[in-house]
Amino acid sequence: MPRKHLGQNFLSDPSILSRIISAADLTSDDTIVEIGPGHGHMTRMLAERVKRLIAIELDHDLYKRLTRDFIAYNNVEIVHGDVLQFPFESLDIFKVVANIPYYITTPIIFRLLDAKQNLRSMTLTIQKEVAERIVALPGGKDYGVLSISSQYFTEPELKFIIPKEAFRPVPKVDSAVIHMTIRGIPRVTVRDEKLFFRIVRMAFSQRRKTLANSLNSLDKDIKDTLSEAGIDPRRRPETLSIGEFALLSDFMTP
Repeated sequence: MPRKHLGQNFLSDPSILSRIISAADLTSDDTIVEIGPGHGHMTRMLAERVKRLIAIELDHDLYKRLTRDFIAYNNVEIVHGDVLQFPFESLDIFKVVANIPYYITTPIIFRLLDAKQNLRSMTLTIQKEVAERIVALPGGKDYGVLSISSQYFTEPELKFIIPKEAFRPVPKVDSAVIHMTIRGIPRVTVRDEKLFFRIVRMAFSQRRKTLANSLNSLDKDIKDTLSEAGIDPRRRPETLSIGEFALLSDFMTP
């Protein structure tokens, strides 16, 4: 029985699983990390296509079942544990394919971005609204910290929508498959990356306010700084492109 507190919604339709795997652009030499393999439907399909598969499952009962089901697979390693604690940095070049629980989607994405040195791509089945936030462009309500962080480090592409009826139990919302290719270099160049993201987070923490108001605790002369950068202090954060945030960050870098 699915455990509600773990956000378990299982997907078993082989045609949809095949589309997810196709979106991941895998080769026979790949090392893949699957997060939340559940009953192992996609795990089996992945194992037949790649060199090495590491499947991380938090649910102890599912872990034991998966261990039994895949005992004959020499290229599959079933790991029992919390994905947020998994040592991704210890892996060689790898890709991620995952049907991620809605409640922990953003922490997992940020954890994977922290381990991006050897990560080549993420193909994630996530809540449709979160996928739309990841690919959002400036000017809309979906555009924010997740959009900028994802697009700074990756090239995200929303591949297709999965209707909620495809899952068991049926969730309240539709899902989407998003493919995120890790960039060789960030989308924009900044002098101080930590300051860049601090500005972005602070701006969107009060997104209804103007930039002059949301960033005034960071710089007492923020109106002048914004004007020097060619940015109207009355603008709201969702109207700024990543390039404009980078420009502002460089103006504020000592």
